[in-house]
Amino acid sequence: MKAVHFGAGNIGRGFIGHMLSASDYEVCFVARNQKQIALLQKRQEYPITLANDEQDTTLVSNVTAISIHEEEHVAAEIASAAIITTAVGVNALKDIARSIAQGISLRLQQKVSQPLHIIACENAIAGSTRLKKHVYPLLSEAERQQADTCISFPNAAVDRIVPLQKHQDPLQVTVEPFFEWVIHRPALLEGFREIKGVHYVDSLEPYIERKMFTVNTGHCCAAYLGSLQGFTTIRQAMKDPQLVSQVRQVMNETGQLITTKHGFNAKQHQQYIDAILARFANPHLSDKVTRVGRSPLRKLSPNDRLVRPLLQAYDAGIETPGLQAAIAAALMFHDPADKEAVALQQRIAEHGVSKVIHEHMGIHPDHPVHKQLLAAYEELKSHTADEIIAT
Repeated sequence: MKAVHFGAGNIGRGFIGHMLSASDYEVCFVARNQKQIALLQKRQEYPITLANDEQDTTLVSNVTAISIHEEEHVAAEIASAAIITTAVGVNALKDIARSIAQGISLRLQQKVSQPLHIIACENAIAGSTRLKKHVYPLLSEAERQQADTCISFPNAAVDRIVPLQKHQDPLQVTVEPFFEWVIHRPALLEGFREIKGVHYVDSLEPYIERKMFTVNTGHCCAAYLGSLQGFTTIRQAMKDPQLVSQVRQVMNETGQLITTKHGFNAKQHQQYIDAILARFANPHLSDKVTRVGRSPLRKLSPNDRLVRPLLQAYDAGIETPGLQAAIAAALMFHDPADKEAVALQQRIAEHGVSKVIHEHMGIHPDHPVHKQLLAAYEELKSHTADEIIAT
């Protein structure tokens, strides 16, 4: 059976493509990097290495690639595929929607009887639903009605740390040993071929929020707090006991929300937090603070890893001083190479942080959390300025 995967980056090759190949899918990457495409076409395999003491290496086989610009070829691959997956970044889903819509149109014209599942493997809540909202307007009404009978967009949660990296072999990728891929079972159509190692659940939201509010929230908080202290990598930041304590406090606050809202066992969730902190500190991975903290405007949006748990915790009566301090650090994040970081600082300089909290983060000035964030920001900014003066 054929799988078409959009994105031949480190997550695509080191996580999704590997799992699909291990489940005996023929994997066709749809990519932009011509060098990677040529190598995948020629070799039809690539190595992935685990970031552990043994540096275990596996060859991922039965793969190839085509260019996103080869529209007819991409459509033909989609027309004959059993599954489509993505790892392009949630903001780029709209950019691949046209290719997917063209493939669906051709598939319907050819009257392919096999069901098609399209799964967005992104760091976002309801990523596949978002992708569907970009794809369906590009289909005719008749095509949409027909697609509803044989094409599904199951939502998923994915978790694996794969930092930016360079190797002598352009296809090689190093990944952490831990991984988790959870798929919403009720959205699967009859005839779906299960992927080995995937966890299928009847209710996805608890797993998405557990992962996002713990892994993603904790990871970016380590980056933003670490950036303020001048650390360049997450590994360096996680060697600082005080910073680790701050990140743990944030994860304990979101953990209280998760266990209260979704009924996860508190003791088991604390073990989950311990395991994640150990993952962040993995001595075999070197992940830059700027990579983990990049795109702060997206990370500070109302439905993402910082603001969403903050407001849910407030509604649940849970205090979040740690999370508020980390969000204040995010509002101070600066990286000249990151367009969103530059734009964020420009907005704050021109309009003030209160307006950013209101208009970008969606928290009204009359909301108690707005006032709490302002206080946390001013306190952190004052503290940072005092340290600069002292040095």
